[in-house]
Amino acid sequence: MKLEPFAMERWQSTYENLVEYNLSESGVHPMTARELAGSAEAAERLLSVELGYSQSNGTPELRRLVAALYAGAREENVIICNGSAEALFLTIWSLVEPGDDVVMMLPNYMQIHGITRGWGANIRPFHLREELAWQPDLDELRRAVTPRTKLIAVCNPNNPTGAVMAPEAMDAVVAAARSVGAYLLSDEVYQGAEREGAVTPTLWGRYEKAIVTNGLSKAYGLPGLRIGWIAGPTEMVARAWMHHDYTTIAPGTLSDVMARLALQPATRERIRARTRNILQKNYPIFEGWIEEHGEMFSLVPPRAGAIGYLKYHLNANSSEWAERLRAEKSVLIGPGDQFGMDNFMRIGYGAPEAYLKTGLNRVDEILRSIARK
Repeated sequence: MKLEPFAMERWQSTYENLVEYNLSESGVHPMTARELAGSAEAAERLLSVELGYSQSNGTPELRRLVAALYAGAREENVIICNGSAEALFLTIWSLVEPGDDVVMMLPNYMQIHGITRGWGANIRPFHLREELAWQPDLDELRRAVTPRTKLIAVCNPNNPTGAVMAPEAMDAVVAAARSVGAYLLSDEVYQGAEREGAVTPTLWGRYEKAIVTNGLSKAYGLPGLRIGWIAGPTEMVARAWMHHDYTTIAPGTLSDVMARLALQPATRERIRARTRNILQKNYPIFEGWIEEHGEMFSLVPPRAGAIGYLKYHLNANSSEWAERLRAEKSVLIGPGDQFGMDNFMRIGYGAPEAYLKTGLNRVDEILRSIARK
C-alpha cells in the first residue's frame, strides 16, 4: 500500500495550533469538559474514572446509545473508533480490494479518496454541481456505477460545501447501490449541525448494505474526545473490529465515559441546541462579510456545518494565497485545491464572534493586496 499525502489534514495538523486565527476548522467552537459534565457532581465523577483499558470495540452502554440513533440497530451493528477518521479508514480496509471500483461523491473530505487509491482500487467520481446548489449530478452517478462497483461513498451533509442531499438524490444513491449490490457508505459526521431546518435524515435503514460513519467532532463540538463510530451490517462490523485490533485497539477510557454522557438523550439535545445557536448567530456575520466584497465572492449558502465554500474571482491559486495568509497574517483557511477545486476556499465560521470577525478582517488585508495586483 502506497499512500499519497493527505494534503488538507497535513496542512491543518501542521498549522492549526500555531496560527492566531484558525478559520480552517469545520466544526463549532469546542465545549469544555465542565460544560459537557453539566454539574459539579458529574465533573467529580469524571475525575474518579480509573484510566485502564476500555472495551476495545466500545463499551456496551456506548454502543447501545449509538445504536439508538439508528432505527432497528443493535449494539452488534456498532463499533466505536478513535474519531470518524478511523471509522472511515476501517470501513475502506474492511471492504475494498485492489482493482475494485469505488464510486465517490466529489468534492469531499479526501480521506476515502486517498485510502482507496492507496489500496489499488479505482475511483469513479460523480460531482456535486455549484449550478445545482451543490446537489449531485445524478446522470453522472448512474454512468459511474457498473457491475464492478464495490462501494458508493457519499458525505451528507457534505464537506466542504455544507450541502444536504435532496430526498430524490438520496433515493437515487440507494437505487444505484442496490442495482449492482454495492455497499453504500454515508459519512454523516455533520448530521445535527444544520443551521436551520430538520436534522439530516440518515441513509441507515434504507438499504441492507448501507454503512454509516459519524462521531462527536463536528455537530457535538467534542473533537478532542476522538470518538467516532461505524454503524453497519453485523458481518462488516465484525471485520472492522478485527482490523481495529491492528490499529488503535481501543477508544480512550475517559473518552468512552464522556461520550456516554454526551449521547444521553437530554445531553445530546442540549449540545445540539448549543451548536445550532452558534451557527445561527455567526452565519449573519459571515454572510455580511461576503456581501461587503460585492462580486469578489459567490456562495451557495451552506445548510449544515460551520463551513462556507466560497468561490473567489481573483487570479490567484488557492494554496498560494492561503500560505501567504498563514505566513503574513497568522490565519488558516482551507484552500480549494486541497479538495481538487482551485478558486475556492473553505472558511469555518463556528468560532467565537470576536475571534471570527478579527480573523475575517485579516483575510481582507491579503485580499486587498491580491486585488491591487
